[in-house]
Amino acid sequence: MFFHLHLDLPPPATRERPPGCKTVFVGGLPENGTEQIIVEVFEQCGEIIAIRKSKKNFCHIRFAEEYMVDKALYLSGYRIRLGSSTDKKDTGRLHVDFAQARDDLYEWECKQRMLAREERHRRRMEEERLRPPSPPPVVHYSDHECSIVAEKLKDDSKFSEAVQTLLTWIERGEVNRRSANNFYSMIQSANSHVRRLVNEKVAHEKDMEEAKEKFKQALSGILIQFEQIVAVYHSASKQKAWDHFTKAQRKNISVWCKQAEVGNSLL
Repeated sequence: MFFHLHLDLPPPATRERPPGCKTVFVGGLPENGTEQIIVEVFEQCGEIIAIRKSKKNFCHIRFAEEYMVDKALYLSGYRIRLGSSTDKKDTGRLHVDFAQARDDLYEWECKQRMLAREERHRRRMEEERLRPPSPPPVVHYSDHECSIVAEKLKDDSKFSEAVQTLLTWIERGEVNRRSANNFYSMIQSANSHVRRLVNEKVAHEKDMEEAKEKFKQALSGILIQFEQIVAVYHSASKQKAWDHFTKAQRKNISVWCKQAEVGNSLL
């Protein structure tokens, strides 16, 4: 069966859109309108999931996506005529409106909960990424652990780890009359590293001074060459040489001279 659509009046007003709405109410259907006619009219708006047709002249149509509802609303206000019939039962004026459907609301609420979970997860991941790493847990003090730390304090490669354990034990209050001698011995071992650290500092300072001297010498050589090049430009700019260059050559020499002077001043 074929049908005609004709818009002769502005579309009726619609109610406020419910959240997640994928279902429309369609009123004003022809009395003789079949489900097949409804599908033919509205399938142009998108994939239809379900149609609930009333015995009266209205139905509910559920689409696959929300944006399809907006397309269906454009058909509101159109007059529909089945075939060429002039029978009143074969004509109607479509009224398309948002429908409050439980399925739509349930799907929307599920989607909102999922988005909220994803946002919470994203925030947690971001917080984890920005949080400074936790220091490794320090073992509890015992005579056995004390002997291990005492040996590590004598080893330059393990000293930093061992001295941190020693500090934590002292701050925890592990020093008592029984353990005091052990702790004194470990503090003495830590102290023996002071001279090594001072010597390392002096060595690094010496390396720094030598590097500074090398830099000064290199810079001095660069400056001398810059001054020599600038002198060449200045000499070329004197009358006895300048007059023999073309206009383009003079322009380039002037530009090169300025660039060299700027480079020299930056140094």
